[in-house]
Amino acid sequence: MNTRRSFVCALLLACGLSAQEAPPTVQVSGAVPQPLTLSAEDLAKMPRAAVKTNSSGMETAYEGVWLHEVLKKAGVPQGAQLRGKALTTYVLAEAQDGYQVVFSIGELDPAFIDNEILLADTANGKPLFGAQGRFRLVVPKDKPGARSVRMLTKLEVVQLRK
Repeated sequence: MNTRRSFVCALLLACGLSAQEAPPTVQVSGAVPQPLTLSAEDLAKMPRAAVKTNSSGMETAYEGVWLHEVLKKAGVPQGAQLRGKALTTYVLAEAQDGYQVVFSIGELDPAFIDNEILLADTANGKPLFGAQGRFRLVVPKDKPGARSVRMLTKLEVVQLRK
């Protein structure tokens, strides 16, 4: 009887462990010297930033990491290095549901343009979840919110060839 109980307990434990999902992440890949897979814990260790948005009279306070800081960690050229061929680079942001948007590398660099883009993991002091996904790109200076990608899972850096 003890052997059977032990077997059932071991089986339930194994099923429970395999049923657990890996924590959500954002992958930074493509033309980068240092590909990244970032979890909420990883983002929490990076320099934090915040922005507020207003949509239909509803204000939301997002917190996360500036996108240019994430790209810097992946080794993407910035500042004085962002010249010539490097300016043919873009970032393709992709959501879990397949939604995609594009940003030129110049519009992501604070040395080029005053455009704040946040890789957010919290809204109004609480972790993002559910239909919003765990991560979201927030582009508060865009007039329509179409490039504020919810359910963000991937940032692919692509360099075009001339």
